Amino acid sequence: MQGQLSTHDTVISGARVVTPAGAAQCDIGIRDGRIVTLGTDLSGNEMIDATGLIAMPGGIDSHVHIAQPSGPGIEMADDFASATRAAACGGNTLVMPFVLPDEDQSLREATVAYLARAEGQCLTDISCHLIVKSADPVTLGQDLPALIAQGLTSFKVFMTYEGMRLKDSEILQVMDVAKGQGALTLVHAENEDAIEYLRDKAERAGDTAPVFHARSRPVPVEREATHRATTLAEVAGVPLMVVHVSNGAALEEIRRAKDRGVKVYAETCPQYITLTADDLDRAGFEGAKCVCSPPPRDTHEQAAIWAGLEQGAFDVFSSDHCPFRFADEKGKDAPGARDSFRNIPNGIPGVETRLPILFSEGVSKGRISLEAFAALTATNHARIYGLTNKGALMVGKDADIVLWDPTLTKAITQGDLHHGSDYTPWEGFAVTGWPVRTLLRGQTVMENGAPVGAAIGRHIARDKVAA
Repeated sequence: MQGQLSTHDTVISGARVVTPAGAAQCDIGIRDGRIVTLGTDLSGNEMIDATGLIAMPGGIDSHVHIAQPSGPGIEMADDFASATRAAACGGNTLVMPFVLPDEDQSLREATVAYLARAEGQCLTDISCHLIVKSADPVTLGQDLPALIAQGLTSFKVFMTYEGMRLKDSEILQVMDVAKGQGALTLVHAENEDAIEYLRDKAERAGDTAPVFHARSRPVPVEREATHRATTLAEVAGVPLMVVHVSNGAALEEIRRAKDRGVKVYAETCPQYITLTADDLDRAGFEGAKCVCSPPPRDTHEQAAIWAGLEQGAFDVFSSDHCPFRFADEKGKDAPGARDSFRNIPNGIPGVETRLPILFSEGVSKGRISLEAFAALTATNHARIYGLTNKGALMVGKDADIVLWDPTLTKAITQGDLHHGSDYTPWEGFAVTGWPVRTLLRGQTVMENGAPVGAAIGRHIARDKVAA
């Protein structure tokens, strides 16, 4: 770091700046949307006094669902405008949603249509994953290679959900494409056959309340599928990201695979360190607000996830933002949802609350360092997913910067949030530490909790992944 006399477009002064090399007090000089100087006594056309604040890399949420097909008559609560507005207000500068083809669409057709919906709507940048729900020759031989070449270098496969899940042999075929084309495979690891057995058993017994969503998806169905997924990656010789890990047994399978030399990344989410299955057992239909998969577990599993975060076993911390409205027959209160947990749309909102929850529970409570927070919420996402210009406060990187007030204490409440859902699972949850300003490529897109400026977000093509 050094003094610099030349003028910058913008200078952020006085903050404690968190870089991959550590945290230090310095100024950040921005020109043409990039960080060009980390130094002292900088001058700029716009001066931002950040005394007492912490400067972090803009959050990257690499697991969000936006405007995604959700079944007949069901609608997600967020479009690109509302989702990225909420993301920016929660301290994020890039989110990674999923392209899911409708029944009559090819993967390429779905991608073109999906990106067209995002055009001109985004307050943050986006970079899309693909969802592969068919191992047909056109998808594997044409669409995937073409889309990977365009910078969509990751795709997700499911081991659960009829109509979405792939057989093991099909997953291996997809992984073979990933290896040959330089892409990363993500996996939702739950055993659908075991879940279906337990679902049917619960319904026959009259156990249809929302809590039985959790009880019909117990830890073993995730642990077994995680073991199988890492084994398939080992057979195929490819890296693998296991998303939304919810418990210690599944994390142990990932550790064992790593010990065998498999390149496995692990992701977890706020619901697995703050919610439990008891939250699905709230009075009446209220438990539907917390129905997601894998479900929240118990305090023992929360402790196991925290141990993984503290010990570096997790690479990324994402939200799995999958928002539906609660008081809406196109959302959680869908036809049949009150009759059986099977019919409750699956997912919870969380893109705006991900970072404050981890900062408060992790940094403010002394469980993880500022540097670990930056890695889990931005730097590792950029590294793993090929976002070359993102994820760190370094000279040459995009000026995607979030200013945090580490002393700001408030309760999460729906009235303060900006997503399209009509509730938050964390209503009343007390948080210490909150983002107060978000800059995307040097332009302020959130200030003091409110979105500002134009929708300058764009889709970012990514580098290929090394096998």
